[in-house]
Amino acid sequence: MSKRERVYLDYAATTPVRQEVLDVMLDIYKNEYGNPSSFYQEGQKAAKIVSNARDTVAACIGAQASEVYFTSCGTESDNWAIKGAAASLASKGKHIITSKIEHHAVIHPCEALAKQGYEITWIEVDQDGLVNPDDVRSAIRPDTILVTIMMANNEIGTVQPIGEIGKICKEKKVLFHTDAVQAAGALKIDVKDLNVDLMSFSGHKIYAPKGVGALYIRKGVRIANLLDGGAQEKNKRGGTENVAAIAGFAKAFELATTELEENSAKLSELRDSLMNQILAEIPYARINGHKSKRLPNNVNISFEFIEGESILLMLDFSGYSCSSGSACTSGSLDPSHVLLAIGLPHEIAHGSLRVTFGKDSRQEHVDNLVKDLKEIVKKLRDMSPLYSDFLKNGRN
Repeated sequence: MSKRERVYLDYAATTPVRQEVLDVMLDIYKNEYGNPSSFYQEGQKAAKIVSNARDTVAACIGAQASEVYFTSCGTESDNWAIKGAAASLASKGKHIITSKIEHHAVIHPCEALAKQGYEITWIEVDQDGLVNPDDVRSAIRPDTILVTIMMANNEIGTVQPIGEIGKICKEKKVLFHTDAVQAAGALKIDVKDLNVDLMSFSGHKIYAPKGVGALYIRKGVRIANLLDGGAQEKNKRGGTENVAAIAGFAKAFELATTELEENSAKLSELRDSLMNQILAEIPYARINGHKSKRLPNNVNISFEFIEGESILLMLDFSGYSCSSGSACTSGSLDPSHVLLAIGLPHEIAHGSLRVTFGKDSRQEHVDNLVKDLKEIVKKLRDMSPLYSDFLKNGRN
């Protein structure tokens, strides 16, 4: 393995702040320090910045500005959507539907609500990680108050049929929330076409800073507040606005939307090149997630007979930043709940690697990664008793 300049290949975990975004933020930090709630001139300038940012984000998703609420992150947006809907609609029912492959920012709020007496239905997915809309339809009951299904999976990249699920929820008069944190900047988003009532976003996935996100709440939908303490965000989300981060988020979203088609084409080529090379050159490897209905930048691979953590450590030493799944659970030794949900046995799920491309990714990164991966996988398998037993005895 050759050691060279580091190559960042974990854009699903976080992205660097774009220079254009940083320029906007630095100007605000230096010159527009007012509190948007203040009546005097400095405050009103800051309030105008937030208002313009709201207009921009709304335009990116086909919404009205009044339907966009700024938050601190995607996790807050998910929690607000789910817990807010549950609290607001508890008198109607306490049944919530979600899938088994959601991000923990959805799973954990649902589990917390279950402890409070809510009933959660966990929809199964197929071997590619797809939710069947008919399963959602069948799960809806008279006491169902919310369906929450992510737009695109953060680990295996599978893109869900959100429009179809949203249509079903609309027909059944059930609120529909989707976590679009990974989809933003990668897929075209129109909240009306998708029939969503609530949609979550996060800034640091689209080259904006960490600590800012948004929640789309369709006009007419009422959910309880998650944070109280002030009149900010139309009395819905208390707390002084992070003006610079909000403006940076809006700038990043605008750039991502403008460049979406060009970037998706480039990233899809890199994605397909990596998948094809790995399948052709490394035996006993499998691609996880749908082959075509997937994010343009996502590749998730399982290598039999070896541990994903060992692959990551050796890749890190060789200059690559990759992951084995969600950054939010990277400290866990348990296999990915997503990979288990699509039917992988524990021993194969443990040997997974996620590569996600971004703005600075190039074909040479793909070619070099495959070259080094071949060497790493061979070295680890040479040390693996599982692989040794397989060579001697074959599959049992």
